[in-house]
Amino acid sequence: MTETSETSGAYPHTGAAPGHRLRWNKVPEVTAYFWIIKVLCTTVGETAADLLNEKLGMGLTGVSLLMSALLAVVLVVQFRTRAYHPGVYWLAVALISVVGTLISDNLTDNLGVPLTTSTAVFSVALAIVFAVWYRRERTLSIHSIDTVSREAYYWLAVLFTFALGTAAGDLVAERMALGYWVSAVLFGLAIAAVAVARFALGLNAVLAFWIAYILTRPLGASIGDYLSQPTGDGGLGFGTVVTSVLFLAVILALVVYLATTRKDVVAEPERALGPREG
Repeated sequence: MTETSETSGAYPHTGAAPGHRLRWNKVPEVTAYFWIIKVLCTTVGETAADLLNEKLGMGLTGVSLLMSALLAVVLVVQFRTRAYHPGVYWLAVALISVVGTLISDNLTDNLGVPLTTSTAVFSVALAIVFAVWYRRERTLSIHSIDTVSREAYYWLAVLFTFALGTAAGDLVAERMALGYWVSAVLFGLAIAAVAVARFALGLNAVLAFWIAYILTRPLGASIGDYLSQPTGDGGLGFGTVVTSVLFLAVILALVVYLATTRKDVVAEPERALGPREG
C-alpha cells in the first residue's frame, strides 16, 4: 500500500518553513519491504517487551526507562543524519515499538488504567499530533519528511500508533477472546479492507497509510503471541527468546539487503531552498 503526498507543504515554494534547509526525505519509500519489516518490528516489540520484563527482572518501569534511553540515543542519531539510512531508521522503529508497547503495558499493569481508557487516550493524543502536524505543515505525507519539525511530528505519531495499536489490540483480544491466530487473521483482514478502500474506492492515500500503520501493530502482536506463548494458552510455544531472535534475524537480513540495493530509496537529489514541484 503506497502513499503519496497530498500537498507540497505549508510553504508552497519551498515545502519548509523559512530558514529550514531542505534535506533528503528521511523515511523509506512505502513498498512491500516496508510493510514486511514494519510487521516484523511490531512482533519484536511485543515479544522483546515480554522477554526483557521476564529475564532482566527490572519490572516494567525499569525496562521502560532503559528502552526509552536507548530509543532517545538512536533518535538523536536519526535526526542528525541528512538522509534515510535503513539501519538507523529501522533500529529506531524496532525500539519505538518496544517503548510503545511498554507505555501501554505500564498504564494497564502498573497503574490499573482500563484498556478502554488507554485506547481512548492514545486515540486522542494521536489525533492531536496529526492535527498540529497538518496545521503547521499542511501535509501528513511521509514523502515530505525533509525538515526537523516534520521528522519530529512523524516520530511522535509513530510512537502513539504503537501505543494505540497495543492498547486497542489487547482490548479486542480481551473483549472478544478470539485467540492469537484468529486475532491475527482479523487484523490482517482489516488491513486488506483498507487496501481495497484505497485502490478500489479511492480512499485518501495518506489516511489509508496511517490506518494501516496502526493496524499492523496488533497484527504483529498477535503473530508474536501466537508463536511465543505456551501451547496451553493457545500459542505454539516457541518462547519469547526464539521468537525475538528469529524475527530480529529476518529484520537484519532485510535491512542489509535494502541498504545494499537501495530499493526503498527514492532517487531525488539533495536540494537547496528553491522552487519545489507539487
